[in-house]
Amino acid sequence: MCYESTIKITYLQVRLPEKINEDIQEDPSGKSMFDRGWLNGASQKLDMESVFYVGDMIVNLQKTSLVPGATECLVYTTLGGAIGIFVPFLSKDEMDFFQNLEMHVRSEYPPLCGRDHLSFRSYYHPCKQVIDGDICEQFSLMNVQKQKAVSDELNKTVSEISKKLEDIRTRFAF
Repeated sequence: MCYESTIKITYLQVRLPEKINEDIQEDPSGKSMFDRGWLNGASQKLDMESVFYVGDMIVNLQKTSLVPGATECLVYTTLGGAIGIFVPFLSKDEMDFFQNLEMHVRSEYPPLCGRDHLSFRSYYHPCKQVIDGDICEQFSLMNVQKQKAVSDELNKTVSEISKKLEDIRTRFAF
């Protein structure tokens, strides 16, 4: 699961299936893999791990660490000049928290142009395993009553949510 920090074409993370080694060991020639009708007999059928529509053509994608000693992240630049990063979550609890925060903040901020944000992010493929950091960052722009309502639904205080947002920001970029 990734946390995307800048809005701006589709980011795909694909992997070979776990059982591919077993399939090759059963038939090293690989001919029986082509006899199957699924996907026109393609020998390696990839599993999509995460999908995110960026909205512009990605011209550079680099795995790097922005802060010395920090966890590596994917930094991308687009044709339009945007720079964004995909950062991994360290725990399932952190991922669940930000997923719920994104859902609540998205419901508080309706789209400006009338198009649903999630349908935009799922333009070509359904958005999968990626959380939009720009939406999560809008939590601090909400008025105090809305912040309190969201924090009550998440069973956290407003300061705890702000602290988590600050932590993920400083862990990778600042």
